[in-house]
Amino acid sequence: MLAEAPARVGGRVFFGWIHSLELIPWGEYYHIDENLSLILDAITFPAFGAGIPENKGKVCYVRDGLIYMEGIGQKFDELAWLNSHTATQEITLDEMFVARGAALPHHARLRLVVERGEVNESR
Repeated sequence: MLAEAPARVGGRVFFGWIHSLELIPWGEYYHIDENLSLILDAITFPAFGAGIPENKGKVCYVRDGLIYMEGIGQKFDELAWLNSHTATQEITLDEMFVARGAALPHHARLRLVVERGEVNESR
C-alpha cells in the first residue's frame, strides 16, 4: 500500500491531473456511496481539446476560468491509472491531502480503492 486514509460513506475524493495531450489541469470530484464505490460527480478543466467530453453530466457552466460539468453520477469500483510524476497532481479525501504523483512510483499502474477496514475505538 502506497497511501492510506480513513474514508467514510459520503466522503469526497478529489483527483487532479494534467491532461497528457492538451497539457491542461483536470479535476475529478467523487463521493463515496454506501457500497464504497466512487461516484463521479463533476469534472473541471480550462478548455476543450482532444479527448475532452463536450457534454458530460447534467449541468455545464464556466466560472473563474474553468469549465464545470456536474451531475455526472458515473460509478467506479476503483480508479486505475498509469502514474506520472508530472501528470498526477494531487489526490485528496475530504480536502485532506492523501498523495501526489511525484511521491508515487513513476510509470506504475496504480489503483485507488475504498475498502472496509477495522474500526479502532479509543476511550
